[in-house]
Amino acid sequence: MSRGRTRLTLAALAMMALYTVVLTLPSQALAQGATQIAGIGYAAGDGTCSDPEGEGADFALTMTGDLEGCHYVFVESAVCSPSGTYRETGTETFVGQYNGAAGTFRTTYLFTAKYEDCPNLVGEIVGRCQHPIIAGSGRGVFEGVSGRLDFKDDIEAGNFPYRGHLRWQGNSALNSWSMGTIDSLSALPNTASC
Repeated sequence: MSRGRTRLTLAALAMMALYTVVLTLPSQALAQGATQIAGIGYAAGDGTCSDPEGEGADFALTMTGDLEGCHYVFVESAVCSPSGTYRETGTETFVGQYNGAAGTFRTTYLFTAKYEDCPNLVGEIVGRCQHPIIAGSGRGVFEGVSGRLDFKDDIEAGNFPYRGHLRWQGNSALNSWSMGTIDSLSALPNTASC
């Protein structure tokens, strides 16, 4: 009888472990068609980012990874607390490329951080921000895009790793870009050797 209970217990534990693994795996159904993106942003050097869409920006980031281009930041509010907590909000405009196709989109953002000297923004201890994409703001490859970017400051390296997701309304913009690329490729002469 004890052997039967042991087997039943082991079977139940195995099923629970399997169930846990299945729940933690990324699922296209759970993501509802969202495309995961990631990369690193760097403080843009002088003259690096000069797109007209960035005119008047407080600063810009040079984006690498899945998004290649310039990310212009327009600060609207900034507040320091006596404890050193910093909160900043505003809007942003990304101008660049995704999968080799050009486009732009806009976001709102909330940046929170902790500083040793908050009034002078010196000695950042931790910082992160959330950037929901503004509906209807996408142009080019980003036409119809929604989603969000999240940055977490890498204070030691002095850069800004990001990750997020993009979702196209009915995937129409992405699909039409992809189909246009496929149509262009199909017009090329067949020189394959395999």
